[in-house]
Amino acid sequence: MQRRLFLFMLLLSGVDMACNVPQKIVQTDDSPPPLFDGLGHHQRAITTTSFEARDYFNQGMTWAYAFNHDEAIRSFREAARLDPYCAMAWWGIALCNGPHINNPVMTEKQSRDAWEAIQKAMALRDNASYLESQLIEALAARYAANPPSDRRNLDEAYAAAMKVVHELDINDADNGTLYAESLMDLQPWDLWTRDGQPKGRTEEILAVLEHALKINPQHPGANHLYIHATEASPFPEKADASAELLRTLVPASGHLVHMPSHIDVQVGRWAKASDQNEAAIRADAAYRKVSPRQGFNNVYMAHNHHFLAFAAMMEGRRQVALDAARTMIANVPPDFLRDQPQFVDPYMMIALDVLKRFGRWDDILREPSPPRNLPITRAMHLFTRGLAYAAKGNLKRASREQEKFRAAVAKVPKDALMAINPAHKVLSIADHMLAGEIAFRRGDIEEAVRLLREGVRLEDELLYMEPPEWVQPLRHTLGAVLVNAKRYAEAEQVYREDLKNWPDNAWSLFGLAQCLDAQERTAEAADARKRFDTVWARADIKIGTSCLCVQGH
Repeated sequence: MQRRLFLFMLLLSGVDMACNVPQKIVQTDDSPPPLFDGLGHHQRAITTTSFEARDYFNQGMTWAYAFNHDEAIRSFREAARLDPYCAMAWWGIALCNGPHINNPVMTEKQSRDAWEAIQKAMALRDNASYLESQLIEALAARYAANPPSDRRNLDEAYAAAMKVVHELDINDADNGTLYAESLMDLQPWDLWTRDGQPKGRTEEILAVLEHALKINPQHPGANHLYIHATEASPFPEKADASAELLRTLVPASGHLVHMPSHIDVQVGRWAKASDQNEAAIRADAAYRKVSPRQGFNNVYMAHNHHFLAFAAMMEGRRQVALDAARTMIANVPPDFLRDQPQFVDPYMMIALDVLKRFGRWDDILREPSPPRNLPITRAMHLFTRGLAYAAKGNLKRASREQEKFRAAVAKVPKDALMAINPAHKVLSIADHMLAGEIAFRRGDIEEAVRLLREGVRLEDELLYMEPPEWVQPLRHTLGAVLVNAKRYAEAEQVYREDLKNWPDNAWSLFGLAQCLDAQERTAEAADARKRFDTVWARADIKIGTSCLCVQGH
């Protein structure tokens, strides 16, 4: 499944390479890329006459495992410049121009650069070791001089070839990691069913990565991929060791510093998730001072702010969440917003999400209307305006905004996507939330509950993404409506369901404590409130409900 990521069309920069072998690379800058501090100690022995080329190759491998493919290519190019006979340097250039789970589509330039690099590696493979030559030949199966529009057969051929290479030495953690990644590229972000069953080759992916980690527990790539392989599973805690390791293993890589938060939010470590993304943002800032040229890596930098906003909302840290959201939006390049708005649109509503989460109704009503080339965000702006008016008790204006919202939804292209979910499915959740809130304000509790339960059902059907494509769980609203109606047993069940989805999230813990108190289950209520106080320790607001639209704050 193709993932439409934020800033998806920011392309990897690179130089065109002729096919003569050997050949020195002409650098695009006056100086070579640096050898970075803070990349850990991962190494792989390769055939080269240059110790410096070896160092650049190892740096390229670590950047590749960190999904910073543009920086990896710069390192591999420098290794090839230092030793133009080093076949593995060209292999690395070809590898990092290829597809990956966050960008399965290759541009024309990437296809050309990958093909030319692998041809150079093939021409030099007689200088390489046997295992190196097999890696090169396996990667050659991934590319074509004139690649088809659907590259599925190429990706499957590469995975099949990597299986053979992996079996040549199953105790080579690099080979295992590369093989597992080739399998994950066949089903990106599609490893688990909604009910927690493995899909496709997921079980093989897990087995290969677990074996690689047994061989080398500190392997940066295997730990990274293992988090991705388990985060949507019924057992994300299996990646706890990987998460703890990656907090500090490669401190120069903002993305690897960020990765533990994928597991943190799945097991209820909200403060750690926030801290991890703040650390990742600091790492990115330091990195950009050394390497200001960025392409697709901008995606991951933006993702850190997006994820911080999500985690901070769950902690009750309003200002942190809003600052993160505003920063992410401000950093979208204006020309990209103008020229490729469809790839930015699903993410530009994050500030509205934060304002809605914290009941900033007047601030929502002061928000300017988004540009017309952002139809999803434009519709969500009208949705939040409707919620704001309803929460303020102005049902006439709320209904008017609801009509505008529905008219705006009709203008969203039918095939529009969020990251991976259909935009209209997410907009339907919004429709049910707004209609439910209006019904609640009118005193029609049964209709409000019916609408919100249907919205919850739609939310549960969304494909996994992080952060989730519906950021504020609708069970928080449903539970608050039920508490308001004194239907405490029903509300308790709603909150317990939400806590299974998002362990120890403070909003449901607060609602659960209310329900238990009302049912005179004092000890259980005290436990829920204690857990709430722990998660809420850094909050900058106080709440009296699990959804401020119900309370009207």
